[in-house]
Order: sequence, then C-alpha cells, then structure tokens
Amino acid sequence: MSDAKLLFIHALTGLHPGSGSALGVVDMPVQRERHTRWPLIPGSSLKGVLRDTCRPGDSHGDEHEKWLAAFGPETNNASDFAGALALTDARLLAFPVRSLHGVFAWATCPAALARAKRDANLLLKNTDTPDIPSSIEREKALCANDSNLVIGEGNRLLLEEFEFQCVDADQEIVGQWAEWLAQAVQDEATQKRLEGHLVILHDDDFTYFTRHATEVIARVGLDYETKTAKDGALFYEEFLPAETLFYAVVMGSDSRNDKVPRDGKGMLAWLEDKLPQTLQIGGDQTIGKGICAIKISQ
Repeated sequence: MSDAKLLFIHALTGLHPGSGSALGVVDMPVQRERHTRWPLIPGSSLKGVLRDTCRPGDSHGDEHEKWLAAFGPETNNASDFAGALALTDARLLAFPVRSLHGVFAWATCPAALARAKRDANLLLKNTDTPDIPSSIEREKALCANDSNLVIGEGNRLLLEEFEFQCVDADQEIVGQWAEWLAQAVQDEATQKRLEGHLVILHDDDFTYFTRHATEVIARVGLDYETKTAKDGALFYEEFLPAETLFYAVVMGSDSRNDKVPRDGKGMLAWLEDKLPQTLQIGGDQTIGKGICAIKISQ
C-alpha cells in the first residue's frame, strides 16, 4: 500500500544543485526544469542525501535492515529488492527577490501554486490547499493589505529594478497561501514574516526573476607559492539565494525487505523519525553552501 507526504526544503544558505558545466557565461549553472526554466533539486540528488543522512552507524542489526528497506540495498546487491521510499524532484514554491521596502519578498506565481495544489490533492488527497488567484497581468502584483513591501502610502512594489502595481482582487488568498507556506519552514519568526512578504506575480514575471535574480559568484584557484590565480582556474558559479522554498513528494510503499514487514505509512514514519532538522544539499559543502532546513508535512 502506498502513502505520501510533502517534504519541504528551506534554503538557509546559498544553494547549488548543479547541472555540471555549460557553454554560456556561467560555467556552473544550477539545475533547471526543461519546460519552465525554474530551478529544481533532482530527486536522485535528494534521495542520495537522505540515504547518507539516515545511514545507521552499525552495518548490521534492525536499524540497518530498516535503512535497506527504505532506500534499497547497496550497489552490489541492488537487484535483491527495491527501496520502499520514492522521491520526486524538489519543485520551486517561492523565490526570494530583493525589495526596496521590506528587504526582500518571497515571490511566487499562479502556475507554481497550482502545481503544488495539484500534487497535494492528487498524491496526498489533501483538499485543504487554498484557491488559485485569478489571472494576474504583467507588471501587477498580489500581496496582503498590510504588506511590508508596499512603498509609502501608495500601492506600488519595487522588486529588483522593476515596479509593480498592487491589485485589489483576491488579497485574502495571499494570507491563505502564506499560512499554507508557513508549514514549509521551521522557525516561528519566518512563519510570521511570510504573510507580510509574500507576493504573487504573473507567471512570466516570476520566471524572469528565477532566471536573472540568482547569485553568480566568481571562484578562483590560487597558486600556493605565488598566491596568484592559476591559469584557467577562474570560473563562475550560480547559486540559488538563501530563503528559497522547495517541496518534494515522498511516497512510501510496502517494504520489500522480508526482514522489515512495514507498510508505506510505517516507512514514512521511520523516515520522519530519522530526519535531522537540517541537511546539506548540492555542491560546495565545505564553504557552507546548501544548508537547508527540512520539514515533513503532517
């Protein structure tokens, strides 16, 4: 029997779910969806991190068998049985964008919210997700009445170098989605901050920010003796900014390990019990990148 939950990922530092090398200006871009060009974290990478994090210290015993039941045997015995846990790619929920007022906004769009609502309804049978706002025009923005992003007494936002006009319709939906998104983060301060800093943009405006408002950092390798740059050692790497929010769907099926007779709900409960509060995902772990807060939906 299969069960499912949402795994929320809140980037606490810059995040580099890399796609290898590229021919453009950025030598090491982040992984992106082919059709939307929104950033993602591949499910294979996420499952590998979870597998390593949940690995028991003892290579024998009940905990080791439960770990094998959850993630499958090691490579040499991979054909024995499949793991009971399956993960989708981590999909983008909200993207932090610099704001003239309020420091930064969590930007999202109807398409991203509709996808999250669809996944929650179809896979989790959760029908409590808020409604999707009606069509938003380009250069328009939907935010709460008391949003911290609004400039002065007017109804304008300034995100990066672009001005957006606030719309009056569907403002209550912003609060509903902020409350729903609050389950994606652990700390209470961020949960409270979401409602006053969440903004829903047109799909195309949101896509522009996800493509052009990332961090691109120059990296260089130095010669040990001369302390100058090595030949060919300068490269540019792309990072997703801290505060980016993702979600993935974790599906649990009945254990295929005869030594661990658990159903899908039991395997998900085992994972939830073993998960730490933070994971390190993606590249550049030794320089503090990729630290993420993790939370599983109830």
